[in-house]
Amino acid sequence: MAVAKRVRVKICGITRPEDAVAAAKAGADAIGLVFYEPSPRAVTIEQAKLIIKNLPAFVTTTALFVDADPVLIKQVIDEVKIDLLQFHGEETAEFCRQFSRPYIKAVAMQADTDVMQLAEIYKDARALLLDTYKPGVPGGTGEVFNWQWIPKSSMKPIVLAGGLTLENIQRALAIPNVWAMDVSGGVELEKGIKSPQKITDFIQATL
Repeated sequence: MAVAKRVRVKICGITRPEDAVAAAKAGADAIGLVFYEPSPRAVTIEQAKLIIKNLPAFVTTTALFVDADPVLIKQVIDEVKIDLLQFHGEETAEFCRQFSRPYIKAVAMQADTDVMQLAEIYKDARALLLDTYKPGVPGGTGEVFNWQWIPKSSMKPIVLAGGLTLENIQRALAIPNVWAMDVSGGVELEKGIKSPQKITDFIQATL
């Protein structure tokens, strides 16, 4: 008997406890907390602690960094008790694996990006997150890249990010070899402020 595929969903750029709770109640598998000050969705360690304090069990908490100082990363791990690390900069595999948490590596997709090679380089990553390339903007662009660049198979689970919305989720779900969807701007009222209804509608559309 065939087993139905269930695509996982991460709601990224959470800045408020109520948005995290709304994501959990809607069925999100994970939330993302951005520790990158230039981002309009950035949180402090104290904000992150309050957000996680309100989360129910079985929701993975993810900390996003962009070429961060290892001291900050270790502080977040120690104080926030985060589950998973997400690296969005030029971090090497050696850098990513030095911490006491599993990690995923974001890839800024271009026509010549070799996802298979990156899967080998970051061979201990739990997944590769494929996002839209935009010079000087490490994620959160709200723009979609060419999904035809996604390989039909990969040594690593693929997380799709970049411009996902309720309007294009069905097309995204038709892409083979995608393990999870990572959405932020597509479920917001404004940058950093999520819409519980949009979160619910988005997750329901993936089922």
